[in-house]
Amino acid sequence: MDAIPDLTLVDPRGAPVQLAALPRPLVVYFYPKDDTTGCTREAQDFSALAADFAQAGVALLGVSKDSPKRHGNFIAKYGLTVPLASDEDGAACEAFGVWVEKSMYGRKYMGIERATFLFGKDGKLAREWRKVKVAGHAAEVLEAAQGL
Repeated sequence: MDAIPDLTLVDPRGAPVQLAALPRPLVVYFYPKDDTTGCTREAQDFSALAADFAQAGVALLGVSKDSPKRHGNFIAKYGLTVPLASDEDGAACEAFGVWVEKSMYGRKYMGIERATFLFGKDGKLAREWRKVKVAGHAAEVLEAAQGL
């Protein structure tokens, strides 16, 4: 993927979110599931740095396959400020290549790979992070975004 795909997601209020129409530069991060330890920490980290991203002129969007209602509950429970969108049909996960086979306790299953994508002002992919480890990740993405 070289540029932001023209896909429509859904925000927590049920309104459409057109990826290609979002402000740029843009960070899109994919995470497996709302209200789980790593995903909560990641959303909190991006929320804590949301003002710094805004000051750098960089938009943020977190994406999972959770429902809009679940996203709304997740935002309210943790006071998140990072915008979230639902990809219930998996179209964005497929387009970004983050719907992958995973393994836990020897059991294989399909799920979202934690990954982040940074798009420049031109909408072209500037950098991607795959198999993300949460600790320090949001700060690393901010540093890369500030360097655009």
